[in-house]
Amino acid sequence: MQEFRPHVLSMKQSDIFRDNADNCLQLAERAEGQPAYKRYSRMADAWTALAEEQDWLDGEVPPVKVRIPRTQEA
Repeated sequence: MQEFRPHVLSMKQSDIFRDNADNCLQLAERAEGQPAYKRYSRMADAWTALAEEQDWLDGEVPPVKVRIPRTQEA
């Protein structure tokens, strides 16, 4: 059974994702062998991407503006 962690209840979802990414990086550092290292590194990258996406969904990061170049009329 998991222990109750009240601090998790007050954390933003993106911060929880970043904690997961940090845990994966720690596992990667201790990994025995390249396959395990790569697996944990990819998992860390995925958790980081989820955190960034969650920040955007929460309105903490503005959407990226895409510039459409104007064509010059002759």
